[in-house]
Amino acid sequence: MTGDKGAEDLLRRLAPQVLGALVRRYGHFDAAEDAVQEALLAAAVQWPEEGVPGNPRGWLIKVASRRLTDLLRAEQARRRREETAAALTPPDEFVAPPPGEARAPSEEDTLTLLFLCCHPALTQASRIALTLRAVGGLSTAEIAHAFLVPEATMAQRISRAKQRIKATGSHFRQPEEPGERARRLAAVLHVLYLIFNEGYTATSGTSLQRTDLAAEAIRLTRAVRRLLPHEGEVAGLLALMLLTDARRPARTAPDGSLVPLAEQDRSLWNRESVAEGVALVTDALSSRGESVGPYQLQAAIAAVHDEAARAEDTDWGEILALYELLERLSPGPMVTLNHAVAVAMVRGPRAGLAMLESLDTDDRLAGHHRLEAVRAHLLEMAGDTEAARTAYGKAARLTLSIPERRYLQSRAARLA
Repeated sequence: MTGDKGAEDLLRRLAPQVLGALVRRYGHFDAAEDAVQEALLAAAVQWPEEGVPGNPRGWLIKVASRRLTDLLRAEQARRRREETAAALTPPDEFVAPPPGEARAPSEEDTLTLLFLCCHPALTQASRIALTLRAVGGLSTAEIAHAFLVPEATMAQRISRAKQRIKATGSHFRQPEEPGERARRLAAVLHVLYLIFNEGYTATSGTSLQRTDLAAEAIRLTRAVRRLLPHEGEVAGLLALMLLTDARRPARTAPDGSLVPLAEQDRSLWNRESVAEGVALVTDALSSRGESVGPYQLQAAIAAVHDEAARAEDTDWGEILALYELLERLSPGPMVTLNHAVAVAMVRGPRAGLAMLESLDTDDRLAGHHRLEAVRAHLLEMAGDTEAARTAYGKAARLTLSIPERRYLQSRAARLA
């Protein structure tokens, strides 16, 4: 292996395996996670100069185990429990066994960690932060930068999340009851979905996209897919991410401004990602005995968009049928909002605007710029220029994303 990028990818892939090994042996999720972060930092400093060791996972486990032992000793000494500290210290250094032995850490720990990081006792923000830190291997500073909050704030959020998990008495194992496992998997997929969305369209700041977050979400979803190859919704989520991310090169102009889907240069789209996404969702939807889930339907909608050579070639009739099914299966204000656009493209803008009336009193969209942005677009389609200009202006004032604000302001100015 050569190059800092290759070493970085290896570290992120091994991080959950190393953390899993320590938690299985010692418990103490919070202390183990801190020890793994220090081992990753040591590797990031030493490996570029000294080379990647022959057993990188074993090296990381050895360094992290030493650090964790030191942490536990110090903690127990502080509490005057030297006897307990001695009991927690292994008689010999723990080194990862060679591949094939039963107690070797494996990628299965990645899924176990994801279940733990998405514990129902945690808030959504805490789940995201802890997932990126413990499973993604990102530093606290990197996560704070991605979400535009001070590093100290993010550190407190992660610390509270770890303490909350500790307080619940959760063990390092996957849920055994099928219903609980399904609920926890749904929470994991939702967290990965939110991480991707924040990376693809940042909710605030000067950049439209945060490609590192989107890439991390795709990487983690691929890991879950490898572990759960027969889960249709996992395949659907990965397909949705790939089909959406494929458009990223065409989403911004050279000056960083937003380019809407209908105006994008589709020759810039990543056709390999499109092909992979289409294959994934096609296979998931055609699997017999599998119930269709919302991620699969959203991926199917994205596939219809991506397979159209030109915007005017988009099969809006098929998209409308898919949104009608999605609304019955997983209703929500954002689904209704996108459904209204499909209705407008098939039945006319006034029909779409009529659908938006049901959202005006929905508290879940209160203060959200997307509702006014869609309303403005449909009003413009209907020829109501003045009302469209007003709606574009309102949407621009509501968004925290500077590129989106500039785009909406430019639409309003053009109508003026």
